[in-house]
Amino acid sequence: MSHYFRQAEQAEVVMEAGFRPISEARYRLGENLRWDDKFQHLWWTDVHDRRLWRFDPATGEYRDWLLPQPLGNFAFTTTPGILLVGLQHRLARFDTVKDELILLDEVEPEHENTMINDGGCDRHGNFVFGTIEESRKEPICHYYRFTPGGRLQRLDLPQAIVTNSICFSLDGGTMYFGDSPTRRIMACDYDGGSGEVANIRLFAATDDVPAGGPDGAIIDANGYLWSAQWGASRVVRYAPDGRIDLVVPLPVSRPTCPAFGGPNYESLYVTSAYFGLSEKARTVEPLAGAIFHGRLPRGRDLPESRYGLGV
Repeated sequence: MSHYFRQAEQAEVVMEAGFRPISEARYRLGENLRWDDKFQHLWWTDVHDRRLWRFDPATGEYRDWLLPQPLGNFAFTTTPGILLVGLQHRLARFDTVKDELILLDEVEPEHENTMINDGGCDRHGNFVFGTIEESRKEPICHYYRFTPGGRLQRLDLPQAIVTNSICFSLDGGTMYFGDSPTRRIMACDYDGGSGEVANIRLFAATDDVPAGGPDGAIIDANGYLWSAQWGASRVVRYAPDGRIDLVVPLPVSRPTCPAFGGPNYESLYVTSAYFGLSEKARTVEPLAGAIFHGRLPRGRDLPESRYGLGV
């Protein structure tokens, strides 16, 4: 067994045999995996290929949309068929039925090397997200909140290189976030009404990851945090006190984002990437870029929080 898992002496390890790709498709940078509880569809992005994807597990049908810029993130809204999308430097309203894109706001247009990255909706219907510095050199990126009223607000959190792991506790009073190169998942007190943050603290460290760090994260119905860990071939479930509860190994080095899905949220889906792998490495890792599906002994999600967009 890999040395990664010896760090989690009290964690239960679920063998990777239970996780399989949902199809033969491979995505350069599969990310931002979300389950639509209203229509029972799985959604994700292929960031650099500028595509938004939708999959219906009941029928096996796929649908994709090509966007004009790299698609860093998106959120469901309270209106079916309408998404809030985060393109490179733009927040926009995207009508998936009419294929209509309407600009809402710009994000860090002064920085050519940044783009919108990880994020999701808080329990108050705000879209909370961060940016990424694409050369991976300078911590010039910020975390933001876009309110249902259309106000873009910068959160008072440390600047970062690669913002990730953004999710919220069940009561909405704790925000989790991280700068992936630091190999830390942080937590802070969070006011969903005002966007004020306080008491920034360490939640969990991944110092055993030789290259990479925490990527996408979600909170399950028991308040546990699930973290996809780039470079570590795993998804880790953390208890609310930061203790490792469960390690899910995967047959790819670069898992990116977890999501629960299915009628009763009984399935765990995980996106992955082949971005940055050499041709030789891809022959050794043929499943890189696949989306995985499996079932676990514990852990269920909540319905995806939606952006309260007045449309």
